[in-house]
Amino acid sequence: MPDHPDPALLEQLKDHLKYYAETGIDRFDPKAVSGALRLAASLRGERKSRSRPLRQSAPSTQTSLFAESVPASVRDSSLEEVRNDLGDCQRCKLCRDRTHIVFGAGHPQARLVFVGEGPGVEEDRQGLPFVGRAGQLLTRMIEAIQMRRDEVYICNVVKCRPPGNRTPQEDEVTACSPFLERQLAVLQPEVICCLGLTAAQTLLQVRTPIGRLRGKIHSFRGAQLVATYHPAYLLRNPPAKREVWEDLKRIRSLLSSS
Repeated sequence: MPDHPDPALLEQLKDHLKYYAETGIDRFDPKAVSGALRLAASLRGERKSRSRPLRQSAPSTQTSLFAESVPASVRDSSLEEVRNDLGDCQRCKLCRDRTHIVFGAGHPQARLVFVGEGPGVEEDRQGLPFVGRAGQLLTRMIEAIQMRRDEVYICNVVKCRPPGNRTPQEDEVTACSPFLERQLAVLQPEVICCLGLTAAQTLLQVRTPIGRLRGKIHSFRGAQLVATYHPAYLLRNPPAKREVWEDLKRIRSLLSSS
Protein backbone atom coordinates (compact mmCIF):
# COMPACT_ATOMS: atom_id res chain seq x y z
CA MET A 1 0.00 0.00 0.00
CA PRO A 2 1.47 3.45 -0.87
CA ASP A 3 2.75 5.75 1.89
CA HIS A 4 0.30 8.46 0.85
CA PRO A 5 -2.94 6.87 -0.44
CA ASP A 6 -5.17 8.87 -2.73
CA PRO A 7 -7.54 11.00 -0.58
CA ALA A 8 -10.47 9.78 -2.67
CA LEU A 9 -9.60 6.20 -1.81
CA LEU A 10 -9.37 7.05 1.86
CA GLU A 11 -12.79 8.64 1.69
CA GLN A 12 -14.26 5.48 0.18
CA LEU A 13 -12.49 3.36 2.80
CA LYS A 14 -13.99 5.62 5.44
CA ASP A 15 -17.46 4.83 4.06
CA HIS A 16 -16.78 1.09 4.32
CA LEU A 17 -15.45 1.42 7.88
CA LYS A 18 -18.49 3.47 8.82
CA TYR A 19 -20.67 0.64 7.51
CA TYR A 20 -18.91 -1.73 9.91
CA ALA A 21 -18.82 0.72 12.82
CA GLU A 22 -22.60 1.00 12.74
CA THR A 23 -22.78 -2.74 13.33
CA GLY A 24 -20.51 -2.68 16.38
CA ILE A 25 -17.57 -4.28 14.56
CA ASP A 26 -14.42 -2.40 15.54
CA ARG A 27 -11.55 -4.86 14.95
CA PHE A 28 -10.05 -5.29 11.50
CA ASP A 29 -7.40 -7.47 9.95
CA PRO A 30 -4.75 -5.21 8.33
CA LYS A 31 -4.94 -7.36 5.21
CA ALA A 32 -8.67 -6.70 5.01
CA VAL A 33 -8.10 -2.93 5.21
CA SER A 34 -5.50 -3.15 2.45
CA GLY A 35 -7.95 -5.16 0.39
CA ALA A 36 -10.64 -2.55 0.91
CA LEU A 37 -8.29 0.11 -0.43
CA ARG A 38 -7.61 -1.98 -3.51
CA LEU A 39 -11.35 -2.51 -4.00
CA ALA A 40 -11.99 1.22 -3.68
CA ALA A 41 -9.25 1.90 -6.23
CA SER A 42 -10.74 -0.52 -8.73
CA LEU A 43 -14.23 0.91 -8.24
CA ARG A 44 -12.96 4.47 -8.65
CA GLY A 45 -11.15 3.52 -11.83
CA GLU A 46 -14.26 1.82 -13.14
CA ARG A 47 -16.43 4.85 -12.44
CA LYS A 48 -13.94 7.14 -14.19
CA SER A 49 -13.65 4.97 -17.27
CA ARG A 50 -17.30 4.04 -17.59
CA SER A 51 -19.37 6.54 -19.51
CA ARG A 52 -22.25 4.25 -20.49
CA PRO A 53 -25.78 4.91 -19.17
CA LEU A 54 -27.38 2.83 -16.46
CA ARG A 55 -28.16 0.14 -19.00
CA GLN A 56 -27.20 -0.05 -22.66
CA SER A 57 -29.93 -1.14 -24.99
CA ALA A 58 -29.22 -4.49 -26.64
CA PRO A 59 -29.28 -4.65 -30.45
CA SER A 60 -32.77 -5.22 -31.76
CA THR A 61 -31.73 -8.63 -33.15
CA GLN A 62 -30.94 -9.94 -29.67
CA THR A 63 -33.25 -11.16 -26.92
CA SER A 64 -32.02 -11.45 -23.34
CA LEU A 65 -32.08 -14.79 -21.56
CA PHE A 66 -34.53 -13.27 -19.11
CA ALA A 67 -36.85 -12.17 -21.90
CA GLU A 68 -36.73 -15.59 -23.55
CA SER A 69 -37.95 -17.27 -20.36
CA VAL A 70 -41.26 -15.39 -20.07
CA PRO A 71 -44.21 -14.95 -22.43
CA ALA A 72 -44.05 -11.96 -24.78
CA SER A 73 -47.32 -10.65 -23.35
CA VAL A 74 -45.65 -10.35 -19.94
CA ARG A 75 -42.24 -8.97 -20.89
CA ASP A 76 -43.81 -6.39 -23.23
CA SER A 77 -45.95 -4.94 -20.45
CA SER A 78 -44.86 -2.17 -18.09
CA LEU A 79 -44.57 -1.77 -14.34
CA GLU A 80 -47.60 0.50 -14.48
CA GLU A 81 -49.64 -2.23 -16.16
CA VAL A 82 -48.55 -4.77 -13.55
CA ARG A 83 -49.57 -2.35 -10.79
CA ASN A 84 -52.92 -1.71 -12.44
CA ASP A 85 -53.55 -5.45 -12.70
CA LEU A 86 -52.75 -5.81 -9.00
CA GLY A 87 -55.41 -3.19 -8.33
CA ASP A 88 -57.00 -2.99 -4.88
CA CYS A 89 -55.85 -6.53 -4.25
CA GLN A 90 -58.10 -8.83 -2.21
CA ARG A 91 -56.44 -12.09 -3.27
CA CYS A 92 -55.34 -13.12 0.23
CA LYS A 93 -56.08 -12.31 3.87
CA LEU A 94 -53.25 -9.76 4.13
CA CYS A 95 -55.60 -7.21 2.56
CA ARG A 96 -57.69 -7.06 5.75
CA ASP A 97 -55.30 -5.02 7.88
CA ARG A 98 -53.15 -3.15 5.38
CA THR A 99 -52.99 0.62 5.04
CA HIS A 100 -51.27 0.65 1.64
CA ILE A 101 -50.21 -1.85 -0.99
CA VAL A 102 -46.42 -1.59 -1.27
CA PHE A 103 -45.75 -2.38 -4.92
CA GLY A 104 -42.10 -1.38 -5.36
CA ALA A 105 -39.94 1.61 -6.18
CA GLY A 106 -36.82 2.49 -8.08
CA HIS A 107 -35.34 2.77 -11.55
CA PRO A 108 -37.51 1.13 -14.24
CA GLN A 109 -34.39 -0.09 -16.07
CA ALA A 110 -32.38 -1.09 -13.01
CA ARG A 111 -29.51 -3.50 -13.54
CA LEU A 112 -29.82 -4.56 -9.89
CA VAL A 113 -33.08 -5.47 -8.11
CA PHE A 114 -33.45 -6.11 -4.37
CA VAL A 115 -36.29 -8.41 -3.33
CA GLY A 116 -37.36 -8.52 0.30
CA GLU A 117 -40.00 -10.42 2.22
CA GLY A 118 -42.85 -7.99 2.84
CA PRO A 119 -43.65 -4.48 4.10
CA GLY A 120 -43.19 -3.48 7.73
CA VAL A 121 -45.00 -0.87 9.80
CA GLU A 122 -43.39 2.18 8.19
CA GLU A 123 -43.64 0.73 4.70
CA ASP A 124 -47.34 0.04 5.22
CA ARG A 125 -47.82 3.61 6.43
CA GLN A 126 -45.98 5.24 3.52
CA GLY A 127 -46.72 2.76 0.76
CA LEU A 128 -43.01 2.50 -0.13
CA PRO A 129 -40.58 -0.41 0.28
CA PHE A 130 -37.73 -0.41 2.81
CA VAL A 131 -38.20 3.02 4.39
CA GLY A 132 -37.93 2.00 8.05
CA ARG A 133 -34.77 1.12 10.00
CA ALA A 134 -34.07 -1.88 7.81
CA GLY A 135 -34.53 0.33 4.77
CA GLN A 136 -32.01 2.84 6.06
CA LEU A 137 -29.53 0.02 6.45
CA LEU A 138 -30.31 -1.20 2.93
CA THR A 139 -29.53 2.28 1.62
CA ARG A 140 -26.11 2.13 3.29
CA MET A 141 -25.55 -1.33 1.82
CA ILE A 142 -26.30 0.02 -1.66
CA GLU A 143 -23.97 2.97 -1.14
CA ALA A 144 -21.24 0.60 0.09
CA ILE A 145 -21.01 -0.85 -3.43
CA GLN A 146 -20.79 2.62 -4.97
CA MET A 147 -24.40 2.81 -6.14
CA ARG A 148 -27.34 5.03 -5.30
CA ARG A 149 -30.75 3.92 -4.20
CA ASP A 150 -32.36 5.58 -7.22
CA GLU A 151 -30.22 3.40 -9.52
CA VAL A 152 -31.73 0.14 -8.27
CA TYR A 153 -35.24 -1.26 -7.93
CA ILE A 154 -36.62 -2.49 -4.60
CA CYS A 155 -39.68 -4.66 -4.02
CA ASN A 156 -41.01 -7.50 -1.87
CA VAL A 157 -42.49 -10.95 -2.34
CA VAL A 158 -45.79 -9.92 -0.73
CA LYS A 159 -47.15 -6.43 -1.21
CA CYS A 160 -49.13 -6.09 2.02
CA ARG A 161 -47.79 -6.14 5.56
CA PRO A 162 -48.17 -9.45 7.41
CA PRO A 163 -49.65 -8.88 10.91
CA GLY A 164 -46.95 -8.35 13.51
CA ASN A 165 -44.32 -8.51 10.74
CA ARG A 166 -44.60 -12.30 10.77
CA THR A 167 -43.25 -14.40 7.91
CA PRO A 168 -45.66 -14.53 4.95
CA GLN A 169 -47.63 -17.77 4.83
CA GLU A 170 -47.62 -20.10 1.86
CA ASP A 171 -51.06 -19.07 0.55
CA GLU A 172 -50.06 -15.40 0.76
CA VAL A 173 -46.85 -16.00 -1.18
CA THR A 174 -48.77 -18.04 -3.76
CA ALA A 175 -51.28 -15.23 -4.26
CA CYS A 176 -48.69 -12.46 -4.55
CA SER A 177 -45.57 -13.96 -6.13
CA PRO A 178 -46.98 -13.88 -9.70
CA PHE A 179 -46.87 -10.08 -9.49
CA LEU A 180 -43.26 -10.19 -8.30
CA GLU A 181 -42.39 -12.44 -11.24
CA ARG A 182 -44.10 -10.01 -13.61
CA GLN A 183 -42.17 -7.10 -12.11
CA LEU A 184 -38.91 -8.93 -12.69
CA ALA A 185 -39.97 -9.87 -16.22
CA VAL A 186 -40.56 -6.21 -17.02
CA LEU A 187 -37.35 -5.03 -15.36
CA GLN A 188 -35.14 -7.80 -16.82
CA PRO A 189 -32.33 -7.08 -14.32
CA GLU A 190 -28.81 -8.38 -14.68
CA VAL A 191 -28.54 -9.17 -10.97
CA ILE A 192 -31.18 -9.95 -8.34
CA CYS A 193 -30.35 -9.75 -4.64
CA CYS A 194 -32.74 -11.73 -2.45
CA LEU A 195 -32.90 -10.25 1.03
CA GLY A 196 -33.72 -13.08 3.38
CA LEU A 197 -35.10 -16.59 3.27
CA THR A 198 -38.60 -15.90 1.91
CA ALA A 199 -37.37 -14.06 -1.17
CA ALA A 200 -34.65 -16.59 -1.94
CA GLN A 201 -36.86 -19.64 -1.50
CA THR A 202 -39.70 -18.08 -3.49
CA LEU A 203 -37.62 -17.24 -6.56
CA LEU A 204 -35.39 -20.32 -6.48
CA GLN A 205 -38.28 -22.66 -5.56
CA VAL A 206 -36.25 -24.46 -2.91
CA ARG A 207 -36.47 -25.16 0.83
CA THR A 208 -32.76 -24.67 1.43
CA PRO A 209 -31.77 -22.53 4.48
CA ILE A 210 -30.49 -19.05 3.72
CA GLY A 211 -27.10 -19.89 5.23
CA ARG A 212 -26.59 -22.48 2.50
CA LEU A 213 -28.02 -20.31 -0.29
CA ARG A 214 -25.77 -17.32 0.33
CA GLY A 215 -22.16 -17.26 -0.79
CA LYS A 216 -23.11 -18.61 -4.23
CA ILE A 217 -24.33 -17.26 -7.54
CA HIS A 218 -27.67 -18.73 -8.61
CA SER A 219 -29.67 -18.28 -11.80
CA PHE A 220 -33.20 -16.98 -12.21
CA ARG A 221 -34.51 -16.79 -15.77
CA GLY A 222 -31.20 -15.61 -17.18
CA ALA A 223 -30.43 -13.17 -14.36
CA GLN A 224 -27.73 -13.84 -11.78
CA LEU A 225 -29.14 -14.16 -8.28
CA VAL A 226 -27.36 -13.60 -4.99
CA ALA A 227 -29.06 -14.45 -1.70
CA THR A 228 -28.07 -12.72 1.52
CA TYR A 229 -29.44 -11.90 4.97
CA HIS A 230 -32.32 -9.46 5.35
CA PRO A 231 -31.38 -6.03 6.75
CA ALA A 232 -33.85 -6.56 9.60
CA TYR A 233 -31.90 -9.68 10.60
CA LEU A 234 -28.68 -7.68 10.51
CA LEU A 235 -30.11 -5.13 12.93
CA ARG A 236 -30.61 -7.99 15.41
CA ASN A 237 -27.36 -9.80 14.56
CA PRO A 238 -24.69 -7.21 13.65
CA PRO A 239 -21.80 -9.71 13.25
CA ALA A 240 -23.60 -11.21 10.23
CA LYS A 241 -22.77 -8.02 8.32
CA ARG A 242 -19.32 -9.43 7.65
CA GLU A 243 -20.94 -12.13 5.51
CA VAL A 244 -23.28 -9.66 3.86
CA TRP A 245 -20.31 -7.48 2.90
CA GLU A 246 -18.88 -10.48 1.02
CA ASP A 247 -22.23 -10.88 -0.77
CA LEU A 248 -22.28 -7.19 -1.66
CA LYS A 249 -18.78 -7.41 -3.13
CA ARG A 250 -19.94 -10.39 -5.17
CA ILE A 251 -22.83 -8.32 -6.54
CA ARG A 252 -20.48 -5.44 -7.37
CA SER A 253 -18.20 -7.85 -9.22
CA LEU A 254 -21.09 -9.25 -11.25
CA LEU A 255 -22.21 -5.77 -12.28
CA SER A 256 -18.67 -4.70 -13.12
CA SER A 257 -18.07 -7.70 -15.35
CA SER A 258 -21.26 -7.33 -17.39
